[in-house]
Amino acid sequence: MSSSTSAGGSSARFSPYENLKYPYCDEDSKYEKLAKIGQGTFGEVFKARCKKTKTVVAMKKVLMDNEKEGFPITALREIKILQLLDHVNVVSLKEICSSRSSNYNRYKSTFYLVFEFCEHDLAGLLSNISVTFTLAEIKQVMKQLMNGLFYIHSNKILHRDMKAANILITKQGVLKLADFGLARAYSVTSRQPNRYTNRVVTLWYRPPELLLGERNYSTPIDQWGAGCIMAEMWTRSPIMQGTTEQNQLTLIAQLCGSITPEVWPGVEKLELYNKIELPKGLKRKVKERLRFYIKDAYALDLLDRLLALDPSRRVNSDEALNHDFFWMDPEPAPLTPMLSRHTTSMFEYLAPPRRQAHPPVRNVPHPAPTKAPNPDQHFERTY
Repeated sequence: MSSSTSAGGSSARFSPYENLKYPYCDEDSKYEKLAKIGQGTFGEVFKARCKKTKTVVAMKKVLMDNEKEGFPITALREIKILQLLDHVNVVSLKEICSSRSSNYNRYKSTFYLVFEFCEHDLAGLLSNISVTFTLAEIKQVMKQLMNGLFYIHSNKILHRDMKAANILITKQGVLKLADFGLARAYSVTSRQPNRYTNRVVTLWYRPPELLLGERNYSTPIDQWGAGCIMAEMWTRSPIMQGTTEQNQLTLIAQLCGSITPEVWPGVEKLELYNKIELPKGLKRKVKERLRFYIKDAYALDLLDRLLALDPSRRVNSDEALNHDFFWMDPEPAPLTPMLSRHTTSMFEYLAPPRRQAHPPVRNVPHPAPTKAPNPDQHFERTY
């Protein structure tokens, strides 16, 4: 009998993974974690510093809890997509690193995606009342956002989780699309409709076609989220904070009008259209309800086009970049002067809970702060 199976030898039991090495992954010990800056269904994100070069990075921990063996397919997809993308307005993946496997971690290495560090996310900035954006600065944010979307859509990638917390901004005022954990490549084919999951996009930013069961979707789902983010630049709070899919559809109808075949040809063919009770007889009030916050007529017009109920009529990123909003005075202005007045990083994770409000729906000028519902409710990472 070998020593590893003899009496009292259980503590020295050999694991086939004990000496497993990952030659293409540096050890995570090369980085010193400085602070936790994010947490959600995706896992944890840390601000860290390379011990050798002193470069500051962001380390996103890959969730392995549900993996019996192998590497999570969701993380593999995110890595593959990020390795394909190279644009100033898309966050850059620097490397993948791992911890050494040992009996202390049950011979399961922890993996991290290492990104360039951005000082803020948009949700964190909007949560801070001392941070104010001028019209020219909002134009700069939205121009960079549309440039990022144009790039990933041109490369046949859907983000599928557009929200303010996933929009990073450096201290130099450069916007970066981030968190591609739900992203996927898409195809446009007339031979056979796509069958993607519709259980994507955080509830408050989820477009009506997904809520009604559409599985053959495309870039308009990201454009709807961009519209919600654009409105948030003025309201400072998500504009439609539903608690369930049914409630979210009601809020959408109250703002964008009743969902009918007259305004959206073919909507009656969607799986859930006749299974959900939808509000009837409501007029579209996007401009009317948001005019209290947004004084610029061109901004209201672009927002109205981004929040079109019919995905085929929703303005795409290329059309948005050519909209008068970006070409009329004032011109987009750099964010650096405004951001230079704030020396502390601002992230949604570090900010107070975002207040619940439905200002465009209820037409309330000054919403009272209350605890917001969880926007990730009924949110699954399926594909």
